[in-house]
Amino acid sequence: MKYLVLLLLLLLPVQANCGTIDPSVSDAKYVEYGKKYECVLPIVGVLGDKLNSQFRASCVVIDEYHILTAAHIVHGTITQHVLYKNKAYPCSLVAVHGKYDANNIGYNDIAIARLARPLKLDFYPELYSDKDETGKVCGLSGWGHHGDFNTGWISSTFDNSRRAGSNIIDGTEKNVLKYSVHTGDKTELEFLIAPGDSGGGLFIDQKLAGIHSYVYATDGKSDSDYGDTGCSTRVSDYIEWVEKTKELIKLILEGDK
Repeated sequence: MKYLVLLLLLLLPVQANCGTIDPSVSDAKYVEYGKKYECVLPIVGVLGDKLNSQFRASCVVIDEYHILTAAHIVHGTITQHVLYKNKAYPCSLVAVHGKYDANNIGYNDIAIARLARPLKLDFYPELYSDKDETGKVCGLSGWGHHGDFNTGWISSTFDNSRRAGSNIIDGTEKNVLKYSVHTGDKTELEFLIAPGDSGGGLFIDQKLAGIHSYVYATDGKSDSDYGDTGCSTRVSDYIEWVEKTKELIKLILEGDK
């Protein structure tokens, strides 16, 4: 039986940082590599539940006004803010994919939001449009829990650092890209996503090819250790949706003026 965990991190008294890593590689290398992914930022806000719980996850800034993230992060939320250099950038409008189903893990798990004011970066990633992802080396980045492939992710520490690593895409299933911990041929900074990385990015040749969604396991514990598989929503399936939704959001906001 496969066990799945969505990668959304509720802000509880014990917080944690991001991604599981190769135990034979220094964590400092993953932190340093994370600096290359400035477009991957934290997103925080308030859920629309009875307790108005706070959440923290990840997102990818694709231009100065728009972010992509996972639908399960922002679906049913009251507020959403992207954090960058000690400033909070509020979202003015959020659009979840029309066929997203909260009861069907990973199905159309993508959302786009427009920021209320521009967020200036030196680099915004293009969207990866080719359908040749399988076998490609990819970069993975996010702001979630941390640990290694022996321990799985650990919830006892938090340093508010973005980490990044690499992996090889094993294949596709429906609308997700899948990758796992490789013990044979593996990348230099082998990495697997963990809770809190939801909405972060998978990159091929510096282009955004995936939005982190969930992890599944066959050992009964989805803790991003050996044997687990990461899954990111396949961006190449949603190029047209992203562009059309950006235009629709613009029209809606202009109509409200």
